[in-house]
Amino acid sequence: MRQKVIIAMLALVAILLARNLYTISMLQDEMRQGQIFRIIYFHVPAAAAAMTGSAVALVASILFLATKNFRYDALAVAVTEVGLAFLAVNLVTGSIWARVIWGVWWAWDPRLTSALICWILYAGYMILRQALEEPTQRATFAAVYSIFAFTDVPIVYFSIRWWRTIHPQPVFFSKEGSFPADWSRALMINMIAIFLLYAVLTMIRLRQEQTQREIDYLRRTLHAI
Repeated sequence: MRQKVIIAMLALVAILLARNLYTISMLQDEMRQGQIFRIIYFHVPAAAAAMTGSAVALVASILFLATKNFRYDALAVAVTEVGLAFLAVNLVTGSIWARVIWGVWWAWDPRLTSALICWILYAGYMILRQALEEPTQRATFAAVYSIFAFTDVPIVYFSIRWWRTIHPQPVFFSKEGSFPADWSRALMINMIAIFLLYAVLTMIRLRQEQTQREIDYLRRTLHAI
């Protein structure tokens, strides 16, 4: 049943993304930035999905520490691993955008720097899990580390408000923003597709994690015998 749901969701994501790519390509160019502005339709949703995944990992980590239920640990590692990939997409698309607009691939701007630190922190989470073999110890240490890593997420979000930055201010989700309705609609529909893709990949990764736990349990049982 779960496999059928995953396949159906993947099909829906493929249809939405194909439809969105066509819609986005038909939109008019931004007056100052030209065609490169279209990258925002993937740059912003990737960041939003990654930050949402970080929040889910935070909640799952807290619930694991409170209940010692390994399902929460499995959820935390699944959403974190997928979120790490989406945050990488955000950083890469941002660098491409910066190369065209700012003339450089990277600038040590507060938003960019805090986002890079966020990626490094969550990459450290995955490395920490690989370094610990005992399941309870691994899950506990990882949960504590995940809670610590999340402290950078608000910094990433508020960085362009707290410090002077060359990164543009938010325009879609801000009172100061003023965009044509078709641009905003295209972004929201593509955000739905990106979030669905995030959910599907998380479900696949969660299934892999659960299968690996079952294999580890059988291996430990055989060693005990």
